[in-house]
Amino acid sequence: MNNLEKLKIENYKPLREIVFQYLREAILEGKLEPGRRLMEIQLAEELGVSRTPVREAIRKLELEGLVIMVARKGAYVADVSVKDMIDVLEIRGALEGLAASLAAERMTDDDIEALKEIANEFKRCHLEKNIEGMVEKDIEFHEKIFVSTRNEKLYQISLSLREQVYRFRVRYISEYNKSKELVEEHERILQMITERNEEKAYIYGMEHIKNLSKHMMQQVAPTDKARY
Repeated sequence: MNNLEKLKIENYKPLREIVFQYLREAILEGKLEPGRRLMEIQLAEELGVSRTPVREAIRKLELEGLVIMVARKGAYVADVSVKDMIDVLEIRGALEGLAASLAAERMTDDDIEALKEIANEFKRCHLEKNIEGMVEKDIEFHEKIFVSTRNEKLYQISLSLREQVYRFRVRYISEYNKSKELVEEHERILQMITERNEEKAYIYGMEHIKNLSKHMMQQVAPTDKARY
């Protein structure tokens, strides 16, 4: 396990939380790939910590669905099939439409200006072929919409679903040869929110995720047919 680095300890955070966040990011970013066994002793040595915070972090990762425990074998990074992703995106499509509709009703003028800025930054990253920036701004764009609904339950559900598709997001955006369409879809959603058109905001929000699902299948499914 030579792709992990020793942790930088921050005094104001509990060690178990630092280890948890580090391992969580390593899984979401693909440094710890699906199917990889997580051995407490080895991880502790790699990270320069004791086994206890590693054990606690693995238990917490299991609760999030990022780790699975196999009887008499131990902990493994959870695998996620394309079918799992499509199932999640079907749910997210409905939630995205609802969020865009509520945002059209509830966003303040300042919220809309902030959303416009994020959309412009996403477009700039697209023109510069800055994939990392596109991923970051795509997350910010959708998070701003969910936060602006003023519905905490809806926002929390969106966060849990977002984490489940994160591992596919970078690959999807980097391989999607029509990423200009992502810019246009963001702009359509933004326009409907700006015009306070709740019905069309719902439709465009939902269609945006449907398109993501369709293109994700085209990009990922050829290498994952056996599991789909």
